Amino acid sequence: MMDSREYILDNIRRNTKETFPKPDLNELCNNALKYDNIVGQFCEIMTQVGGRGVVLQQGQDVNDLIRELYPDAKRILSTIPEITCATENPDHDASPADLDGADLAVINGTLGVAENGAVWIEQKMKYRAVYFIAEALVILLPKHKIVNNMHEAYKLVSTGEKGFGCFISGPSKTADIEQALVMGAHGARDVTVILV
Repeated sequence: MMDSREYILDNIRRNTKETFPKPDLNELCNNALKYDNIVGQFCEIMTQVGGRGVVLQQGQDVNDLIRELYPDAKRILSTIPEITCATENPDHDASPADLDGADLAVINGTLGVAENGAVWIEQKMKYRAVYFIAEALVILLPKHKIVNNMHEAYKLVSTGEKGFGCFISGPSKTADIEQALVMGAHGARDVTVILV
């Protein structure tokens, strides 16, 4: 007995009149967008998607920069040892619900994409809710970890030990059929990527 998935696929195969060869992914990647100023492009696109890209200057303290960008943040979550402005380690909370009400979460990004301002986040914390529950999100990303396009990015992404990863591109947003844009609908209302 054929299951519904196989039944649908079998019908598609039988009714396909013309087939085409699979595209050469290496050729697609070689012809994909490339940028002369990859960091500048990333920051520009971050602004266009409603976020902010900031380059940490030599000698500048990341904690001072975070405090400058988010002076009203009182409850700051982070597991990164260098983030001394954090008020709480979210791995010490009993459940994800305990994270509710966080003003800011400071996390590490694994990979940035200049084409669309996306940052790959690989779960390193106990609860992935940290990435979505705080009102604002600061992502620390090494400048040399920015690639040109999604073709390059997909060759490098991994879900790591905990088996979860996602791309975040600016603050959470949604738009209804009348094209009313709402920021912070399903996650952070404000996202800053600090390039270190």
